[in-house]
Amino acid sequence: MSRIYLDHAATSPMPAQVLDSYVRALTEVGNPASTHGHGQSASDRLEAARQRIADHLGCDPALVTLTGGGTEAVNLAIKGLYWARQQAAPQRTVLLIAEGEHHATLEAAEWLRDNQGAQVRWLPIDAQGVLRPDTLRQAIAEVGHEHIALVSFLWANNEVGTVQPIGELATVANEAGVPVHVDAIAALGQIPIDFANLGIAALSVSAHKIGGPVSVGALLMSRTAQLEPLFHGGSQQRARSGTQDVAGAVAFAAALDLVYGEQFEQHIRHLRTLRDKLVAGVFEAVPGARLRGPHVRLNDDPLTDGTDAADQVERLPGNAHFTFEGCQGDSLVFLLDTEGISASVGSACTAGVAEVSHVLLAMGIPEDVARGSLRFTLSSDTTEADIDALLAVLPAAVTRARAAGLS
Repeated sequence: MSRIYLDHAATSPMPAQVLDSYVRALTEVGNPASTHGHGQSASDRLEAARQRIADHLGCDPALVTLTGGGTEAVNLAIKGLYWARQQAAPQRTVLLIAEGEHHATLEAAEWLRDNQGAQVRWLPIDAQGVLRPDTLRQAIAEVGHEHIALVSFLWANNEVGTVQPIGELATVANEAGVPVHVDAIAALGQIPIDFANLGIAALSVSAHKIGGPVSVGALLMSRTAQLEPLFHGGSQQRARSGTQDVAGAVAFAAALDLVYGEQFEQHIRHLRTLRDKLVAGVFEAVPGARLRGPHVRLNDDPLTDGTDAADQVERLPGNAHFTFEGCQGDSLVFLLDTEGISASVGSACTAGVAEVSHVLLAMGIPEDVARGSLRFTLSSDTTEADIDALLAVLPAAVTRARAAGLS
């Protein structure tokens, strides 16, 4: 049985071109910090890759700090900004963190709260998963800009696909003199990124979400951003010590070349077309299914929740997140897996114990409903046949999951 992969938000397969560049780079020896010929050759490959990464993300290569993945990039941004801002002005103890963030952000902020004396002000999101600019403006006014170390929020929610109005949010923070960190890990490859024009202090990305290697990421830092490092011992990069991963950087650049190349607009149209086919098919096949996050217009029909088009919030083109009342999401994942389809509940799993999605709870969805969540995330390799195969088996899976829930 051939398997169908619909969990690209978790990790995406490495395309052949990326794998080839990665393997070739792995065979070439040399520490890029060494001054001999091999070392300088490695440095040349590294800096050429950094330049390509910077070109795709809209910044100067000097602003690109390569990391050991997205989680490290997020931790460096939040902890590094907090420590530097506190050293400059000890009264800056408050972190403004949007609810529904990835656990890398949530747990970094909670660690600073529990171990470093930080205060965390949680910023509520609305029923579509949006952090509204007025919410941020009100929080800054209530706390006082002089007490705020930073604000951090996702560009696009990794579970429900909500795209935040980051330009408006950044403007609100900048007017108050508060630095912004944006977690763009889920947005990478589905939204063009132009760091130079965002007006933020830092932005985190990760390679494996777009078919690059796992444990390769980057933190983009503005020229004026001050960060204290997490690691010490070499100062190979700005705010980060450690021998740099040349092969990882080369493969990351190759993955960005593919996703943001000449076919990018076609890639986005492909994702939207398949996503809308999936959404329409689920609504038809499973009565009572609810699309969570921003809703979509199917053909010329009204938005799926009746929202006025002028108020429509953007969602990632490759994301469709549903709840199926009366089901357990992990049961649906298991049942689809037996049919050769890989999907996700989209919620955290700690030590093998499934938890209710904190994102859905923050959106005001009741816990019993949130337990029935299921996320499908697509890529350029996803086909109409893959969607048809899912729709053919999903109704029976939902029926069985509901029956199991009643037993």
